[in-house]
Amino acid sequence: MLASVDGAIGPAEQARIPITDEGLTRGDGGFEVMRLYGGRPFAVADHLARLANTCAGLRLDYDEDALRAEIDALLAAAGPVGALLRVVLTRGGRRILTVEPMPARSAVARVATVTYAPTRVLDGLKTLSYAGNMLAGRLARERGFDEALLVSPHGRVLEGPTWTFFWVSGAGSSLRRSRTGSSRRSPARS
Repeated sequence: MLASVDGAIGPAEQARIPITDEGLTRGDGGFEVMRLYGGRPFAVADHLARLANTCAGLRLDYDEDALRAEIDALLAAAGPVGALLRVVLTRGGRRILTVEPMPARSAVARVATVTYAPTRVLDGLKTLSYAGNMLAGRLARERGFDEALLVSPHGRVLEGPTWTFFWVSGAGSSLRRSRTGSSRRSPARS
């Protein structure tokens, strides 16, 4: 794994940020994760637009020119990999980028619904505040399932804690997609 912290590229395990960064101490920041195909990010403009929206919502500084330059440099160092590019912007002013291997996923997963009431003030924002999402996954696994599916107290399907899902309704006439960060605004009915 490679990482870039404010433009300094090196092995991810050697990357450092100050322990006083409020992205760490308070979960205050935003992020995006992009799939890399041959070292090229899929839908990079869409992801950066959503990151800009998150930063605006959090009142977090966003320097897209600096970020794009750092993305380009990190991807050049990583080479033509099939992986994930994670971009994290923190309240402490850090730009953290990592090139990560694809997570191992089985073809089939047993999913348990977990009741989840998202914070309305963060509606539509992809923030670092993921403790609730991570707990939902642990609760599902404690019940013998592979993963959680977040459902509102009113029965609306929101998303997976860290994953996207697709479904086909009717006779294959429409494809629906839940997207982390946006499905809270226009959830599907369960």
